[in-house]
Amino acid sequence: MNGSVRGTGPTVGQCNLSSRAHPVSGGLAPFRPPRAAYIHVPFCRRRCDYCDFTLVVGRDGMVKRYLAALELELVKLCEPVEVDTLFLGGGTPTHLEAPELQTLLNLLRRWFRLTPGGEFSVEGNPLDLLDEARVEVLHAVGVNRISLGAQSFQDDELRLLSRDHLGKDVCEAVARIQPLIPNLSLDLIFGVPGQTLESWRDNLDRALALQPRHLSTYGLTIEKGTRFWSLTRSGRMRPLPEDLESRMYEMAMDFVPAGGFHQYELSNFAQPGWECRHNQTYWAGATYHGFGPGAARYLNGTREVGHRSTTTWLQRVEAGEDPVGYRETLSDENRAREALILGMRRARGVCREEFLEDQGADLDKLGGATWSKLVAAGWVESTDRGYRLTRAGRLLADNVTVELVGNE
Repeated sequence: MNGSVRGTGPTVGQCNLSSRAHPVSGGLAPFRPPRAAYIHVPFCRRRCDYCDFTLVVGRDGMVKRYLAALELELVKLCEPVEVDTLFLGGGTPTHLEAPELQTLLNLLRRWFRLTPGGEFSVEGNPLDLLDEARVEVLHAVGVNRISLGAQSFQDDELRLLSRDHLGKDVCEAVARIQPLIPNLSLDLIFGVPGQTLESWRDNLDRALALQPRHLSTYGLTIEKGTRFWSLTRSGRMRPLPEDLESRMYEMAMDFVPAGGFHQYELSNFAQPGWECRHNQTYWAGATYHGFGPGAARYLNGTREVGHRSTTTWLQRVEAGEDPVGYRETLSDENRAREALILGMRRARGVCREEFLEDQGADLDKLGGATWSKLVAAGWVESTDRGYRLTRAGRLLADNVTVELVGNE
């Protein structure tokens, strides 16, 4: 199935695009200045058994060091920059106590000037946002969108996922958040071992009953290095059959739109006008800032990722050294192909004219004969504007990616 539970930015680089280097018809389009910024906050109360993101547990004494190091990294901007979207992910940003959270948010507002009507998102944990002080800090500093990691409303599923909250806590957190920050997004996970179509339908039903503006449904991916990986490899945990996971995804594609949402990306549904603007930066192949351990940024054709070890990132920043753990400068061809793959995640697909303007590449030539193959397979639809995934293609999006990456 499609995608992982949560991320700090695009992961197309895992498809080995760096091995490809072909000329791009139309010439290289100039890079536009970044209008989005991502900040990674690595602290959590616990590590969930499916999680492979950059985080530390039980190290709250490092928060002050982190805040000081983050400010040192932000100084590289030289002067405050204007952005349309600002996104705090993790880890769990709301794990910080209210005073620490206030310090972090004030720091970011000094370095990032959010345009009028801009989107300021923070990922949060239900238990953290039962704390009135944290919610009030978020609201007072100007956070106007919360992405709440509900994951499930079934207590047995939450225990299996090693979450620290119960289903009722999600409802109580939503009741505390919505009066102050009505732009609320809920995350749900399907494909949990032992999950049934009935329990998944109940999760969707209970999520929509809370009247969020946005809903993300992620198929569980068992990542190497996680406890779920070890349990699966040893036979102590059995993943759901792929056909059942596909039926769950199809259920979401039918049930959520019936509740007044539209699916605008593989994993994301929104009420009209409430799409996540920050994530659309990634899917458009645009540039963006990124700060903190494990955070990705994409500037002038170069992708950089902060060191995934929080302690190493801290030590390097404090010593005035380069905290980047991974760096890759994309060729013209790879830049265009990555933008193509990310753009195909959107329900609207990729537009020829926009692609030529943004990437300097001819969409039809970039895909070549692969387009005809994907259309014939029923995975992609050719439109007057360009190409987009069919319903069947959404179920097999990883296969489409492989075909487009492997196109000669």
